[in-house]
Amino acid sequence: MEKTRQARSTGRRPAAAAGGTADPAHHGLPLHEVVLLLGTDHVQGLASAEVARRQVQFGANVLPRSRGGGIFRKLARQFNNPLVYVLLAAAAVTLFLGEYLDSGVILAVVLVNTVIGFVQEVRAEAALDALHSLVRTRAVVVRDGQRQEVPSEDLVPGDLVLLDAGDKVPADLRLVRLSGLRADESALTGESDAVAKDEVVLPLTTPVADRRNMVYSGTLVTAGTGAGVVVAIGGETELGEIHRLMGAVQPVATPLTQKLARFSMTLTVAILALAAVAFLAGVARGQEPDQMFTAAVALAVGAIPEGLPAAVTVTLAIGVRRMARRRAVVRRLPVVETLGSTTVICSDKTGTFTENQMTVRAIWTPAGTYDVTGSGYGPEGRILPAGAGVRGAAEEAGGAAATTDVALHWSLLAGGACNDAKVIREGDAWQVQGDPTEAAMLVAAGKGGVDAAHFLAATPRRGALPFTSERQYMATLHSPRFPDGSATGQDTVLVKGAVERVLELCSRQMDSHGVEGHLTTQAVLEVAHRFAGTGLRVLATAVMHLPAGTALSDANLHGHMTLTGLQAMFDPPREAAEAAVRACHQAGVAVKMITGDHVGTAATIAGAVGITADRADRTALTGTELDAIPADQLPDAVERATVFARVSPEQKLRLIGALQSRGHVAAMTGDGVNDAPALRQANVGIAMGRSGTEVAKEASDIVLTDDDFATIEAAVEEGRNVFDNLTKFIVWTLPTNMGEGLVILVAILAGATLPVLPTQILWINMTTAVCLGLMLAFEPKEPGLMSRPPRAPGRPLLTWTLTLRILLVSTLLVAGTWWIFELELAGGASLAEARTAAVNVFVAVELFYLFSCRSLTRSVWRIGFFSNRWVILGVLVQAAGQLAITYSPLMNGLFHTAPISVDTWLRILGIAVLASLVVAVDKRFGRHAF
Repeated sequence: MEKTRQARSTGRRPAAAAGGTADPAHHGLPLHEVVLLLGTDHVQGLASAEVARRQVQFGANVLPRSRGGGIFRKLARQFNNPLVYVLLAAAAVTLFLGEYLDSGVILAVVLVNTVIGFVQEVRAEAALDALHSLVRTRAVVVRDGQRQEVPSEDLVPGDLVLLDAGDKVPADLRLVRLSGLRADESALTGESDAVAKDEVVLPLTTPVADRRNMVYSGTLVTAGTGAGVVVAIGGETELGEIHRLMGAVQPVATPLTQKLARFSMTLTVAILALAAVAFLAGVARGQEPDQMFTAAVALAVGAIPEGLPAAVTVTLAIGVRRMARRRAVVRRLPVVETLGSTTVICSDKTGTFTENQMTVRAIWTPAGTYDVTGSGYGPEGRILPAGAGVRGAAEEAGGAAATTDVALHWSLLAGGACNDAKVIREGDAWQVQGDPTEAAMLVAAGKGGVDAAHFLAATPRRGALPFTSERQYMATLHSPRFPDGSATGQDTVLVKGAVERVLELCSRQMDSHGVEGHLTTQAVLEVAHRFAGTGLRVLATAVMHLPAGTALSDANLHGHMTLTGLQAMFDPPREAAEAAVRACHQAGVAVKMITGDHVGTAATIAGAVGITADRADRTALTGTELDAIPADQLPDAVERATVFARVSPEQKLRLIGALQSRGHVAAMTGDGVNDAPALRQANVGIAMGRSGTEVAKEASDIVLTDDDFATIEAAVEEGRNVFDNLTKFIVWTLPTNMGEGLVILVAILAGATLPVLPTQILWINMTTAVCLGLMLAFEPKEPGLMSRPPRAPGRPLLTWTLTLRILLVSTLLVAGTWWIFELELAGGASLAEARTAAVNVFVAVELFYLFSCRSLTRSVWRIGFFSNRWVILGVLVQAAGQLAITYSPLMNGLFHTAPISVDTWLRILGIAVLASLVVAVDKRFGRHAF
């Protein structure tokens, strides 16, 4: 229903009220009432003076600009994150200690994260701005009775706009006259076929996709001509409603950012509390406050995981690169991991599960049924008797059909010559100019060896009856010519259209020899219904001959034509779609289809690719049925259904919200303008790179370069691997930070000398994070990754099992560090030598523990010791660094270290090996859940 939406942000009086009536439903009113309400003339248009007045009253025909705040406000928002607070605290501490290089590195990490967040927020606003390009065009109008061309921004309610094939509709129009007008509204409604328009008055409850007497801003005229009066401009159009919905949607935080935020906040509180306890305990024991403050700072430095932000960024970036290789371009880093947590994928039908290329699959003639092989608009394929199978198609040579059926020849000729579409090769792809249904019939003619272009050259078109919603068929009149240009004695009429309407024109049917016989209407309808029951769109073809010079009219066709056949077509499922859906189901990820197409077609494709249990399982809801469901019952209904057809942009938003209300992490795919609000609302918005509009791409988090659902399944797999690798890094790095903090705490409580200094702690944290921890980001996928269910959205970053393992390794680090520190001092080593030994214990245990963390449940030998060669490289670089800090005089002076003996090294390695064995036993006999 046409809404004036008076509560919109524009604050203007609705365009619909130009004539003084609020909230009229233009599609449901007789034309004379629409003209009266808008105060216009459907022949002469508006007067120039009235146009000027209305431009002042209603403003320009543009969408409202988004208001997201200035640059500084956007930058400031990027710092509002607990993880950033931890980083800033670490930078302040290291700056206080005079470690300017370390402080600079940490601040650089904060700066990089800030820039990334700022860029992503700017891109989100670009999604709204991209809509403006859809309404910037030139429009042909009638004003003062004169035809003139004006910028679309200058249109006002009541303007009379003229439309022709190829025009972009500049505003919402109520049609006043037309001839064969068809419009591609797929970007707005999801309807895959061009919509035939007419002037009939429709019920008030008619959804947007079925309003045949309206055309909408941003859609494209594919055929015919027409004229319409402007009923809505700018923010009041259906496109404006989508703009409003997008602006109202707040992007959902990813599970990773939510978990890291909670984790960082907990860590921050714990570190500050531990440092405060250490300071107070030391002062209570009689220690000097300044010394205790230095020790508390050292504890905080040790406990802060400085390498975590870098590890997160690098791991996500590697995931982005891997996804790009699998044809999924990521526009927002954190969403890489979100895919791995996805519990439900809501996908559009056209172009995602299907090829987005109408294809004739079967042809019936009175002589029999034929299968058509091949897919899409390419010429590859054959026409074979039904049941010949794929093998027969592959073995069939030549370009002609494997039949001598004359009726088949005439059916193919009618489909190819009674046709305004063109199929053009551009590079390796075939592109369509015109209606996809006509293109499918043109391609089928070629597969059957019928050269429509040759026929038209020898028998030019002399007249045509265009397809209209009332006529429901198209007819063309062809006059054969002798070589000297003179006419022959007979003209040929070719017809294609809706089965019931073509049957009304026919009184006979043609057999395989071209002989005309009695029309078996009921048998033909049964065949058509059988095809339609499998989701195929069925068109009938017919032929007749007229005396040369006879005019073409509906009257002289009725009851005189000969039926030649039926052609059944549909947009075929992608070959990889069924396997990809099956893989998602095995991984515990539900798949639902949300489309603007008809419910029968959607349910059939859903069954074909395995979304529904079988092809007979039509668990589907339409947009009308969704509106009838009470809000409190909607989440349950959405959970049960698998197919949603004829849904509007606002209904798509409700569907995504309903799933999220039940705790789902929802991914949404789409390609049209109508998908953009839902793409922003979803946890992961996925746009089609080939067929998608710029609006959909800008609103999305990921763009598929091949528009294939199988790519989504591959991206989910990569997302799970990213989360696994992040978990491995956290499980690897936290024992070191916790161990360092506990070593300092024990020293303070015991009144003992610090075994490691703050500068030495920073060396451990920064070098091991870069040389060792980051290597886990390159860890390949483990077997069975897609055989386990997705992580529950509410599940913490670290499970209890992994927390216990972190505590175990931390305890081993604390015990090993204190043991070797005291042992070295007791053996006569200097304080610098003892501290050097303690530093190397931390690094050695981390190094051995790194191999254990390559898999949190399996032995490193089972996953392949050399399967991640980056780890081997990192270990070698870290080892070289430890030798440098131990034996280089320059490093000794900077970090207060000293050379140690071979015996000390053996003891260090013994501690590392022992810790590794303990972790292996825990992994072998402990609980494996993570």
